[in-house]
Amino acid sequence: MTGRELLSPSGQDVVFVLVGLVTLGAAVLCVTSRHLVHAALWLVVALGGIAVHYLLLTAEFVAWVQVLIYLGSVVVLVLFGLMLTRAPIGPSPEADSRNRPVALVVALAAAGVLVTLLVDAFRTTWIDLDTPHGTSRQVGDGLFRAWVLPFEALSVLLLAALVGAIVLSRRPGKRPEGGER
Repeated sequence: MTGRELLSPSGQDVVFVLVGLVTLGAAVLCVTSRHLVHAALWLVVALGGIAVHYLLLTAEFVAWVQVLIYLGSVVVLVLFGLMLTRAPIGPSPEADSRNRPVALVVALAAAGVLVTLLVDAFRTTWIDLDTPHGTSRQVGDGLFRAWVLPFEALSVLLLAALVGAIVLSRRPGKRPEGGER
């Protein structure tokens, strides 16, 4: 170890764990909420918690990208999709597929695999927070060399979701009596 004891956490470690617990709670509430709008708002809290984690890891550029793209664009896209498809504002029984036990088993298995892989990969690694890790040069090099295809695929997927929401909202339905559509 580099002079740092394992069982003497710093204030930054404590804040990291507390923000992690809030983010985890918001994520659980997001996927268990029966109100679609509430689920979208809990998603905002979860994505904001991830941005705070990036700030705590001194990756300011990545944190601002998280805020601008995910909090700004994706959540607005989800809320527009809800509004355009005339999703119910109150509790939605259609949002529950009654597969909670299966979903819980799959989620716990996936979490177990991810935690095992991360612990095994970074067991002896300490992140040096004195040097910045999320500079715009590092992110740009990584994004436009190795990750340009997934980045573009995600943008096409989001565009398709927006077009799909518009198409679903334009379907002919029952017209109100005496009114025009």
